[in-house]
Amino acid sequence: MSHLIVAPGPTLNTVRAADGTVLTVPAGWVLLPPGDAALTRRVKLAGEHWVVQEKQGRRLFSRGVWAPAATIDRIRVELAAERSTAGFAKRQESDARRREQAQAEYVEDFTAAVLSFLAFHPRHAELARQLARRVTDHATPVGSGTVARTKRIPIERRAEAAVIAWLRHQTTGYEGMTIPRVKGQRREVRRKLAQRSNELLHRYRQGVPVTDDCPLQQALSGS
Repeated sequence: MSHLIVAPGPTLNTVRAADGTVLTVPAGWVLLPPGDAALTRRVKLAGEHWVVQEKQGRRLFSRGVWAPAATIDRIRVELAAERSTAGFAKRQESDARRREQAQAEYVEDFTAAVLSFLAFHPRHAELARQLARRVTDHATPVGSGTVARTKRIPIERRAEAAVIAWLRHQTTGYEGMTIPRVKGQRREVRRKLAQRSNELLHRYRQGVPVTDDCPLQQALSGS
């Protein structure tokens, strides 16, 4: 059992295996918390370890890695030595620039995908640009956890989902709704709100004149 994936146990020094069995952490092991990807990766490669994960809703969260304290201490010292060199600093700067460039390109591509999905009539072109900026600013930051950050679906579908999500939260009163804790109820509410949002977008695609009391107009002017 040297490479287990487990869940938190009922006490600090226990974990729960996939079959529900409660296991006691081996003597001399400590929990390495998440946060240092390089350290965690090397500890996993070094030998015995238990990966702790906890599911909340549909999301799976890392709670750290149990491993021998001696192994973690040794690798931490090795990493600290590597990170103190000038070469490491240069690689970090280069990696940061590359990530910034990739993020800037993604933001540009995502904005274009949002505008393509909106497909507003030319008379509403400026409002389309405003909406695209708001949706992109909300959805694309690294670590935001939004649908825009997933690579499991095409960017066109990410853009559509991000627009509908933004409209749901900004124009429908969704935040203040009391939704019964019944399986499928929240999904049904979201489906109906998405239909309402698509009807709203359709008016702008058709070039229909809109008034200042339009929910989208109010959301853009008030946020």
